Amino acid sequence: MKWRIWLLSLGIMLTSVLIFGFASTQVYYNSAIDDSKEYLRVYMNYYNESYSPDTEGAKALSEKLNGARVTFMDSQGKVLGDSIAEVTENHLDRTEIHDAIFNGEGFAVRSSSTLGKNMIYYCKNFDGKFLVRIAVFTNSDWSIFAKTLPTFAGFTGIMLALCVIIAVVSSHFILSPVKKLAEQAKHGEVEPAYHELEPVAEILNERNRSIKRQMDEIRAEKELADRARTSKDEFISNVTHEMNTPLTSIHGYAELLNAGGLNAEQQSGAYKTILAQSERLTNLIACIINFSEIDNDSLPSYEVDFSALAKEMIYALKPEADKRGITINENIKDGVIVLSRHERLNELFGNLLRNAVKYNKQGGTVTVCLTERGFSVEDTGIGISEENIGKVFSRFFTVDKSHSGKNGGFGLGLAVAKKICVKSGWNITAESKLGEGSKFTVEF
Repeated sequence: MKWRIWLLSLGIMLTSVLIFGFASTQVYYNSAIDDSKEYLRVYMNYYNESYSPDTEGAKALSEKLNGARVTFMDSQGKVLGDSIAEVTENHLDRTEIHDAIFNGEGFAVRSSSTLGKNMIYYCKNFDGKFLVRIAVFTNSDWSIFAKTLPTFAGFTGIMLALCVIIAVVSSHFILSPVKKLAEQAKHGEVEPAYHELEPVAEILNERNRSIKRQMDEIRAEKELADRARTSKDEFISNVTHEMNTPLTSIHGYAELLNAGGLNAEQQSGAYKTILAQSERLTNLIACIINFSEIDNDSLPSYEVDFSALAKEMIYALKPEADKRGITINENIKDGVIVLSRHERLNELFGNLLRNAVKYNKQGGTVTVCLTERGFSVEDTGIGISEENIGKVFSRFFTVDKSHSGKNGGFGLGLAVAKKICVKSGWNITAESKLGEGSKFTVEF
């Protein structure tokens, strides 16, 4: 721990010194460039038409400007004269020349291909007739940094000594209370000497309570696993029973038809039974597959007019409700748009509405309400007992086994509805009294 504190302090110090060194060098370099630009503008003011645009004129102006390099060029960048070197090539590709031709003046900082030194150039266009360029030597940012290295080395040595002293002292003050806290933790409750260590003390004091909570959670998870295993066993039993009934019927009537001992009317009844039972078997398999696929559904959502969908489903179920004298009251707000998918909303709303009709009493009522905040489906049916209300959304759970068999349910409808709501981030709740009816509410 001590070495970590020392190394961290040393790393922070060295990083800070390097950043400061680079930053200060860059600031100094930029400032020097800006100053040089102003000097070059002042130098340019010394030029007048008395200096001939050739090598002699360039050298004469250079002497006037304390040895600054002077270059005369025509309007196309061809060198007419240079105070330092014999230059014949065209300079039109130089940045400062290009800018001067098109903008009147131009600056550039680069290494001279002729002299091999870093220079700052200033070129000015005189009425489009010819160009005058003045250049002075300047240090690069790296050369400036190199010159300051001895100073930074001494500064770094001083900072290193201070860093070691501070690290030793601070590590002692930091680690001593922590060691004391660890000793106290071995024997029971911890009482920190410093306010800053209270969170650590609280963590240590919470240790035993946390272990107890973890054990409770493990027991709870085991109970959930046992419950899930029981639910799975119940599902397998229910599916086996549900599949066995239609399969037995299909097999039995197929044998009778194969034996040829049935008259035309009996054959017609056998065919109808086989079709009905195979359809029930198909629906059961489809329900199981659909329930399993909801978790893996990754298709994108889109805006669905829930108001129109709800009215369509109510209209579709009205004939079935009329057969039993069930009245469907609707309080549906127009234009309720929900971000989901048509088929999922159809499953969710359809399951709740069909259950409300299926498990209702003769001559009962179903009330549907829909707003932007959510919807509810309420019936006056058989209701759900208090001990079962918490299980209605469980997989493969049916409130009444006799009703499941009578009405063709498989105990997956409400589980599907719950799964769709959870995946969509919605909340679904159930309220019911046995023999008085049920109300299911979905909040968006």
